[in-house]
Amino acid sequence: MNTTPFTTPRDLLRYAVTRFNTAKLFFGHGSVEAFDEAAYLILHTLKLPLDRLEPFLDAKLLPEEVASVLAVIARRTDERVPAAYITNEAWLGTYSFYVDERTIVPRSFIAELIPEYFAPWVNSPDNIENILELCTGSGCLAIMMADAFPDAQVDAVDISADALEVAKKNVATYELQDRLTLIESDLYANVPAKKYDLIITNPPYVNSSSMSKLPMEYRAEPELALDGGKDGMDIVRRIVAGAAERLTDDGILIVEIGNEKEFAEAAFGEMGLTWLTTSNGDDMVFLLTADQLKL
Repeated sequence: MNTTPFTTPRDLLRYAVTRFNTAKLFFGHGSVEAFDEAAYLILHTLKLPLDRLEPFLDAKLLPEEVASVLAVIARRTDERVPAAYITNEAWLGTYSFYVDERTIVPRSFIAELIPEYFAPWVNSPDNIENILELCTGSGCLAIMMADAFPDAQVDAVDISADALEVAKKNVATYELQDRLTLIESDLYANVPAKKYDLIITNPPYVNSSSMSKLPMEYRAEPELALDGGKDGMDIVRRIVAGAAERLTDDGILIVEIGNEKEFAEAAFGEMGLTWLTTSNGDDMVFLLTADQLKL
């Protein structure tokens, strides 16, 4: 017999939203508000379709189902664990990825640009043969790139062996082992000596001042995947410096730098950065051509 005051998903949803708002949780890993995150966690825990809440709102739950949802709500609220680490699942667009504490939770504005094949800077997507992703983490962007450019070979690099173990699971899920190679490397150090048509990266770029102010949810992620040094550009400088010799003559480098446009312009502005439009504006992702990088 269910002795809790909760008998339906509707009861649990109301309770979760209240707890999340009271605790002032931070939502930056896929959800933007308490309601959306509560609905996602409840549906996932009950193994219900993630896009169909309404039909199940008044379903009578078993006591063990209520207990499972309450445990998830408690962990999210009391420990401030990102939802993705609780469910071992994160979404970028229509793609689902396995994730755990070994890697940053997938989120990237570059993902928005992939379905358009980086037009107009990539004129012929069918001619893209080699792609390099640096700081791949869970492998999400590399997998999306391999899917978007089916004739390309993709090399995905990370310095963290733990992160690459997570990426390996995702590569296997999407059955891309023949076209996507995972490489443990400090940026270009162990990358094959070949030329790439595209280099993309969502590297650590959080500056030191911002690192100290990150919400607890972000501090649950590997610091290695976030910390970009004093101005956030430590890793980005090395990526930009090494890109020219790795790109084809008409290749391009695409770098995500989050809220660090000011520091990026200070570091690389003389190169003539092109800022790409994303859902969050024109200051999150920049592009440099091979010609610009050679100057």
